[in-house]
Amino acid sequence: MDPFLVLLHSLSGSLSGSDLMELKFLCRERVSKRKLERVQSGLDLFSVLLEQKDLERESTGLLRELLASLRRHDLLQRLDDFEAGAAATAAPGEADLRVAFDIVCDNVGRDWKRLARQLKVSEAKIDGIEERYPRSLSEQVREALRVWKNAERENASVARLVKALRACKLNLVADLVEEALMAQGSVSKSEDMSPMLRDSTVSSSETP
Repeated sequence: MDPFLVLLHSLSGSLSGSDLMELKFLCRERVSKRKLERVQSGLDLFSVLLEQKDLERESTGLLRELLASLRRHDLLQRLDDFEAGAAATAAPGEADLRVAFDIVCDNVGRDWKRLARQLKVSEAKIDGIEERYPRSLSEQVREALRVWKNAERENASVARLVKALRACKLNLVADLVEEALMAQGSVSKSEDMSPMLRDSTVSSSETP
């Protein structure tokens, strides 16, 4: 079974009746009343969210928000452990994108639409993202990045993302991404680095 589905089964089994009632209440604007009436377990609700693409292995922000609202820090830790394990076993390029996405989500803010357009995300999809995540700016950013990654597939890379950030004049965010990957040794090719960062790296290496 898919490890992510195993995680959802585990989370569902740990929810109390009151937890489930609160989750259904929190999802009332996202899931239709008819569907919510048929939800008898956490797994039922997760399945609906999966069908609606509100919840995915690469986009767990909503799940994290729901668990945080329940104050179920034990379940949040379970989610953290799953994501840490997924990142550790991911292909190098995939792991780098995860790091870059986290930094972009934390720092781009309301400039995310400009970045999405630079990444060739359509206006219709941008509007859909706003409707799907009306109260979570970070999830709007993450969903836009996910849409781009799914469209580009193997062509999606940190270098392309950094280039788009710089085209949007979001140089500070681009620098943060490059510095984070430099720190873990992921950026090794000079063409993947900005000239300023490359120069600083060379200078530091020459310092006795």
